[in-house]
Amino acid sequence: MTYNFCTLFDSNYLSRGIALYRSLEKHCGNFHLFIFAFDNRTFQLLKKLNLSKATIISLTEFEDEKLLEVKPTRSIAEYCWTSTSATILYVLENFDVDNCTYVDADVFFYSSPKPIFDELGDKSILITEHRYSPQYNKELKAGKYCVQFVTFKKDENGLKALRWWRDRCLEWCYARYEDGKFGDQLYLDDWTERFEGVHVMKNLGGGLAAWNVQQYDFKVVNDKIFGIEKSTGKEFEVIFYHFHYLKFFNDGKIELGRRTLSKDVLNIFYKNYIKFLEDIKDELLKIDSSFDPHGSTKNNFTWKTPILYFYRKLLGVYNIFDKEKFLEN
Repeated sequence: MTYNFCTLFDSNYLSRGIALYRSLEKHCGNFHLFIFAFDNRTFQLLKKLNLSKATIISLTEFEDEKLLEVKPTRSIAEYCWTSTSATILYVLENFDVDNCTYVDADVFFYSSPKPIFDELGDKSILITEHRYSPQYNKELKAGKYCVQFVTFKKDENGLKALRWWRDRCLEWCYARYEDGKFGDQLYLDDWTERFEGVHVMKNLGGGLAAWNVQQYDFKVVNDKIFGIEKSTGKEFEVIFYHFHYLKFFNDGKIELGRRTLSKDVLNIFYKNYIKFLEDIKDELLKIDSSFDPHGSTKNNFTWKTPILYFYRKLLGVYNIFDKEKFLEN
């Protein structure tokens, strides 16, 4: 079986997108990644990299009248969310595949996703819970499920749900909570009742992120990462981690969000990932030195900055570091 994935990103996320591809290349031998390049620079650079297990799709190829109609009404992020379901549908309708899994560009694989697909079995759709740690639970406004890894088979149940989702996102997809909606995510909350053939991922090794890692301890054994659920002692192999909210700044600092991250999490996940992104950045700059493939932004200092510093330090969630800290051996 070939595991077909799709993702989307522009040049501000280019290093992350390539990291995703290479993590799949290492851990998922029989795969193909359909990459939707959301600007021309990304399209041209990806073409030059000759990724043997990827198909690069430009906006010109992908965008249809309905997407172009709503595009002016959405921010860049909102338009990406609007397009997520459409990318999956595009792959299923235009390529000879029987399944497609959308995965966020800032996801990184540490072992094969085969156990997740084995778990799906003969069901048509797979969705992933946020599994929020209690102190960070945003389920009511951000959704029970996270659009970070979602699978559809090209069958009646899969296509019915996918086309419904695409239509809803065209109607409304914004970065705010409104009338039970938020972006493309809250639409998934009732899928286990609304549609047939929906499976919720059970494997704890998938969907790890800053909003849930507080529930686990981690260890490395023979270059494999294992998690241990604190409440049950259940052990599992890590499959993928979602590096949501990782930000690079022009002054050499990075931010990892406002959630408590243990030293083990920083060392096992973030340190190696940031090193890998830096290596990819160096590689890309040899091809085109006119941009930053991390999408670094200005670290704005305002009168609120000292207050924010003390507030976040007090809560143990400052998580702003000198990048060089993560590049040390």
